Amino acid sequence: MKKCFALLALFPMVAFGADDCATMRMVPENTQSLQDVIELGLCRNPQTAAAYQSLKSSQYSKNAGYANYLPSVSANASANKSIRNHNWSDWSYGASLSASYLIFDFGKRTADMNQLISMYRAAGFDYSETIQNFVYGVVGSYYSLLKADADVTAAESALSVAKQANDMASKKFKAGAVAKADVYKAETTLASAKLALERAKNNREISKATLLTKLSFPADQDIKIADMSSSFGTDAETEDIDKLIEIAREKRPDLLKASANKDAAWHKRNSAFLKNLPSISASGSISWNDDGSNALSNGSKTSGSIGIRASMPIFAGFANMYNLRAAESDYERAKYNETQINNEAMMDVFTAYQNYKTARNVLTQTESLLKSATESERVTSGMYKVGRATMLDWQTAQSELINAQNQHNAAKYDLFIKRAAVALSIGDLRSELEEIKDD
Repeated sequence: MKKCFALLALFPMVAFGADDCATMRMVPENTQSLQDVIELGLCRNPQTAAAYQSLKSSQYSKNAGYANYLPSVSANASANKSIRNHNWSDWSYGASLSASYLIFDFGKRTADMNQLISMYRAAGFDYSETIQNFVYGVVGSYYSLLKADADVTAAESALSVAKQANDMASKKFKAGAVAKADVYKAETTLASAKLALERAKNNREISKATLLTKLSFPADQDIKIADMSSSFGTDAETEDIDKLIEIAREKRPDLLKASANKDAAWHKRNSAFLKNLPSISASGSISWNDDGSNALSNGSKTSGSIGIRASMPIFAGFANMYNLRAAESDYERAKYNETQINNEAMMDVFTAYQNYKTARNVLTQTESLLKSATESERVTSGMYKVGRATMLDWQTAQSELINAQNQHNAAKYDLFIKRAAVALSIGDLRSELEEIKDD
């Protein structure tokens, strides 16, 4: 179970017991890092809390299975008063204590216990998978909000440039250096920049509401989050695809869960077969009876017995045979399911890795594009001021700069998401978040 809970070492278990964060009504006012946001989400998210309770239920079921290795003891007490021919007899009293212990059953209880243990392991891996999927969703929303913030900043910068262009065109028109058309073009660009800023702000509000909803806060509240470092240097960047697949086989929760489910089905099949074999039990009892007449033999009110019992099912309406066949089918299905999940997981790893490599190349290209577009806009604005470029030239340069900024913002935060997707695909999101934290 150590692998199953590896991710939880990063996220404190107080997430399920700390009333201070679970009952929060307002988002903390201080700036939240990605780590802070994840811990807050785990503390408040009902989906992960429900998965945790499911895990606890499986644990208790497993613990209950150990009862088959212990003797069972029961106690009875009675008080009776009978009537015959309209006459009531005296009260009679009795008490008994009995115990039984399964000595040998050809390994059926061991098979049952192993099945419960495998089911508990599967529940643990399912819990780990739920945690990782939730954290990945929070990470994506966090980066989306950062991108939306960056888009607003870029839109504000574009608006500032558009205002400068509008002022410059107006001054040059008053001086008779340009036609009225330049003023109209500058005003159009300014209006477009204002519209783009409003849209960017709207997208930011939606991104913020999405993150707040994942944290179980009202969507109309505000949250401050810290930007991420631009440095990239995780192991996922240098490890080849074969290494990533090897890690996925060792750590990916759904693969481990499928393997545990297959083991549980195997033990269930064995248990169904062993149910048709005999079992041997030891039993003992002691009782006390008082009928008020001292009619018991030798005047003794106590009696007892010990013995060994062997039992074997002979005929149960073919139920045992059909249960065995059903268990065999369940085992075969579990094997096919494991193979299918393994194939899908390997494809996930390959796809995530290829997407990440592409995202890295795209970021490098957008950095060059942004640098070129920034210089082009700067030069074109200077040329317009001295009359060596038209307003159309400047508008084109501004448009290219805005597009380059948006593409760079998208590429930057998309790379973070793609890197997290690689970590999720191999089941090692914890190390990815630790890498980001160190950056």
